Amino acid sequence: MNQINKDYQRLPGSYLFAEVKRRQAAYEAANPDKDVIRLGVGDVTLPLAPAVIEALHKAVDEQANADTFKGYAPDHGYDFLREAIQKNEFAARGADISVDEIVISDGAKSDSSNIQEIFGPDIKIAVGDPVYPVYVDSNIMAGRGGDYNEETGKWSDLVYLSATAENDFKPSLPTEHVDLVYLCYPNNPTGTTLNTADLQEWVDWANANDAILIFDSAYESFITEDDVPHSIFELPGARTCAIEIRSFSKRAGFTGLRLGATIIPKEVEIDGVSLLDMWKRRISTKFNGAPYIVQRAGEATYTEEGKAQLEENIAYYRRNATLIREGLEEAGFEVFGGINAPYVWMKTPNGMDSWDFFDYLLETVQIVGTPGVGFGPSGAGYFRLTAFNTYEKTAEAIERIKGLKAQNA
Repeated sequence: MNQINKDYQRLPGSYLFAEVKRRQAAYEAANPDKDVIRLGVGDVTLPLAPAVIEALHKAVDEQANADTFKGYAPDHGYDFLREAIQKNEFAARGADISVDEIVISDGAKSDSSNIQEIFGPDIKIAVGDPVYPVYVDSNIMAGRGGDYNEETGKWSDLVYLSATAENDFKPSLPTEHVDLVYLCYPNNPTGTTLNTADLQEWVDWANANDAILIFDSAYESFITEDDVPHSIFELPGARTCAIEIRSFSKRAGFTGLRLGATIIPKEVEIDGVSLLDMWKRRISTKFNGAPYIVQRAGEATYTEEGKAQLEENIAYYRRNATLIREGLEEAGFEVFGGINAPYVWMKTPNGMDSWDFFDYLLETVQIVGTPGVGFGPSGAGYFRLTAFNTYEKTAEAIERIKGLKAQNA
């Protein structure tokens, strides 16, 4: 008898950002005269950098010529892109990573969801709390969740590492055995991060406890402080315990183009089996490679012109983050993040429920954010705003919130 994967049905509700979009769309349909400002889903608004556009046009023209046409990409990415990543992201920071340890993909979301496939079904997993929902949902779909408790918002077989204002948003090391830990720094959703010493503790712990760290560095390009690592491989010992996932979405505005990379050192093994070999085997079987024209666009981000243009775009979003953070603080809100990341994490006023605050902001001042509880139980009572709208829209949103706060003073 045919069957479905029942673990898919065990996921509560819909995917967080799908629900945010659904509620926003319903409000806009019922209120077509209202100007809704979107600071919820972290999608970029600035156009692609000129160097990227030039590379795309050139690559498209190559596809019109039989001598330069490209079909299937190499399974693990074109060397021109892998070499550019190795030189600029790792060698330039003193991180010991080789080109053949870099595997190109169509984005960090795909990789952070799919990486769990190379691990056994019975491993014990720990996640930061709050957490990017993909880490949890993908493991629930694979049957690793256990039972879901609606009252606590937790799965029985997952280990939750709480990160709140009380511990400076730095989750404690696990006190029980776990095999795999997901870390995202700079963090989505809190916008906070770990310094070098903090992250070194995790690397040392993983090596001492035979655990693997999945390090999502999707927002590393927003780092402004010197003592915050851009890659986990800047730290001694990481080559034996860490997998890093990188993204072009926020760094280069590739949310629509889709491009990312996963880096697995050869030394990362389980029972003598190379996880790099396992990941490459999975990629070869299930993926036909990121498109040639997109990989050429990615390469262009590492030219001198490309790097300068990307920095201008990132500075634009950093300015938005500063505007949000300082504006909310001025209005009297308790605010975190927004210094090394494009996200600002705020306490909801008067102990308001996260989803209630979502509805309140949308209905009262037409601003969309993301409820903190959607990222996990420790996100209850928090709310996330993104810096990816235009500066003008961001400024207007903050003025609306300030006015709202003044009315209720």
